[in-house]
Amino acid sequence: MAVPKQKTSRTRTHRRRAANLYKAIKVNVSKCPNCGEPKLPHRVCLNCGYYNGKQILEIGE
Repeated sequence: MAVPKQKTSRTRTHRRRAANLYKAIKVNVSKCPNCGEPKLPHRVCLNCGYYNGKQILEIGE
């Protein structure tokens, strides 16, 4: 069985964990087919109120 020769330092442990814990979350952004503004996929466009070709929200000008 493999056994480490030396204890892993606190700095090395925290650095390794931080690489996975604090990665920037990538968010996909798609283009609204109605108005062309960027929006999150599978959500109502906050600019025009359309989703899947239908108006869902009344957006006041």
